[in-house]
Amino acid sequence: MNCLKLADEIIAGRRLTADDSLSDFITADLQELTEGADKIRDALCGDKVDLCTIISGRSGRCSENCKFCAQSAHHHTTCDVYDLLDEDTIIATAKANEEEGVDRFGIVNSGYGPTDEEFEKIIHTIERMDKELNIELCCSLGFLTKEQFRRLHKAGITSIHNNIETSRRFFPEICTTHSFDDKIANIRRAQEEGLCVCSGGIIGMGETWEDRIDMAVTLSELGILSIPVNSLMPIKGTPLENLPRLTEEDILRTIAIFRYINPEANIRLAGGRALMDDNGRKTFYSGASASITGNMLTTSGSTIQSDLAMLQDLGRDVTPDWTLPEELRADTPYKYHED
Repeated sequence: MNCLKLADEIIAGRRLTADDSLSDFITADLQELTEGADKIRDALCGDKVDLCTIISGRSGRCSENCKFCAQSAHHHTTCDVYDLLDEDTIIATAKANEEEGVDRFGIVNSGYGPTDEEFEKIIHTIERMDKELNIELCCSLGFLTKEQFRRLHKAGITSIHNNIETSRRFFPEICTTHSFDDKIANIRRAQEEGLCVCSGGIIGMGETWEDRIDMAVTLSELGILSIPVNSLMPIKGTPLENLPRLTEEDILRTIAIFRYINPEANIRLAGGRALMDDNGRKTFYSGASASITGNMLTTSGSTIQSDLAMLQDLGRDVTPDWTLPEELRADTPYKYHED
């Protein structure tokens, strides 16, 4: 595989599909592969790095049996367990993150989906944030109905997070309480509402390289424009606790592959940064154009300010769009509009 030639073809408009010989990515020279991925990132995404922060709105007691997750009630871990946080706590955290200069803030809840009472509280919280703050708003609430997506959108949410986690083939090895098709249907409901969908997955769960490539292809077919790539940090008490940790080279290759297959998406550095030197600095030369930041990344030791400093040192633009004069802001097609 001539990685740099392929990168030029992608920049010129070529798009890879499942019909291409994608297995060549597995053995391609890593330096050339990451160089080509960075070239694609530079040409099609530019220097802007999209930064988001999250808060765990509800933690633990999840009914789902995802093998990687500390919050599943099926496992025996030491994760925090609490009901939905009060709205003042959530809004105060969002405000603090806004003041530090990130692009968006997300509420992430454990569980298959919120109860009716929880959902009403979440709607009220989002309506307040939309009125009181400038930061873009996201949420990850599990499986929702078309009407619930509509209400979230109207309240001020522009982005929905819902990972597909892995490939269709490998998904039943990771979770059996819901299906891969359930995930896809949920994503499509959010997209039909006009919301941006942030969806990616976790590598290092025992899947093959072909599974990782298949996951990247599925995300491309879904038209996902924000793709978080998590690297498994095995958690004691989960079925995956004894899996070997990924190497930095594996993570860089995966991010580069995702960039070639999803050239215009934000490939978002997410969990597992502690597995790499300098909190993942090299990923931003390997195709990454976005990151989760903040205190939720407890295993990495990074902060919003340390991430901003690193990215500025790399010459990247970390200016949130919402801080710019209105005439300079990028078009945001995901804001709610009445039909």
